[in-house]
Amino acid sequence: MKKLILFSLMLFSCSSQTPLTAPASGSAGAQAPAEISLPAACTSSCVTPFGTALGSAQGVKAYSNCQPACVYEKPSMVGETYAGIEWQCVEFARRWLIHSRGVTFPSIDYAADLWRQVDHYSKVGSKEAVPVSNIENGSASSPPKTGDLLVYGREFLGTGHLAVVLAVDAKRKMIRVGEENFANKPWPAAYSREIPYAQREGKIWVLDAYLLGWKTIK
Repeated sequence: MKKLILFSLMLFSCSSQTPLTAPASGSAGAQAPAEISLPAACTSSCVTPFGTALGSAQGVKAYSNCQPACVYEKPSMVGETYAGIEWQCVEFARRWLIHSRGVTFPSIDYAADLWRQVDHYSKVGSKEAVPVSNIENGSASSPPKTGDLLVYGREFLGTGHLAVVLAVDAKRKMIRVGEENFANKPWPAAYSREIPYAQREGKIWVLDAYLLGWKTIK
């Protein structure tokens, strides 16, 4: 069966590079920075100014990355736990998991690397392994659930993307997600966007371009 893909492309970039500066402790909410020195790519052609609060998902705020070319290698911390570099999609996904599930995942170079390189999360503090699995788009009989991470392939702008599943509306067949560095626009509600899904021959297809599937805790 050919994959059902909604070709409504959005320009985004989502690297997860190791920061040049050593991580420093910060607040659990990973608040937006005050006056900081930003690269030129983070101050020009911005959809919204870098660090602007765009919305909040279950108590976890999302911030603007200005525009896709912006990469600012300042670490984001939740207490003593590293969440990523501000304000990339990997940072939001990891920070949401830390805050809402008490788990985190290892460093990855790009968002798409979560798919093949990560087979477990770790509990914050104890570092106890929490097994996770990949559910390929079009392979499952049920849609993603709250807390799953949608993983997009590197075919999309060479980096991929991560989005947190916040809610699933089975009646409307819509998935609500939270994310950073996708559209970099204010959220319409307590989610960044809705993604439709369909069922074909008993299998669920989430209708979004370059989606590999979702990462779920076993």
